[in-house]
Amino acid sequence: MKPKFKTRLAWEKAQILMQPALIRVLDNIRKQLDKSSWKGSYQEITHPIPGYLLCLTKGDRNIQIDIWELCYQVCFQNYNLTPHNIMSSSDNSSCEVDIDDRLLDETGEIDWQLIEAKAQKAVRDVFENLE
Repeated sequence: MKPKFKTRLAWEKAQILMQPALIRVLDNIRKQLDKSSWKGSYQEITHPIPGYLLCLTKGDRNIQIDIWELCYQVCFQNYNLTPHNIMSSSDNSSCEVDIDDRLLDETGEIDWQLIEAKAQKAVRDVFENLE
């Protein structure tokens, strides 16, 4: 699903938060793969939004997860990864989102600890649901 922002300010906040969220999500994926029996690789996608899929394999099981979906869980309030949006690269629908304003202070500084905590949870939840 593509996020739909309620205001221009929400879109601007998302622009600030998405790169830090991506960095923390990718690092946490690496950490989870280091201790998992699943093998992971990335596949570049271009439609509807350029990005990457995390391709997980174990035996004959294959799962693809849109990396942006994990970042959305970090940046937005109450955004959950569900079977419907686990691989959203072909999904053209959108949903209205609320920025998690706790991630930015009043001066626009990023709360790296909270971003890290949310990224850890998002990635951990994915791997816990695989087993």
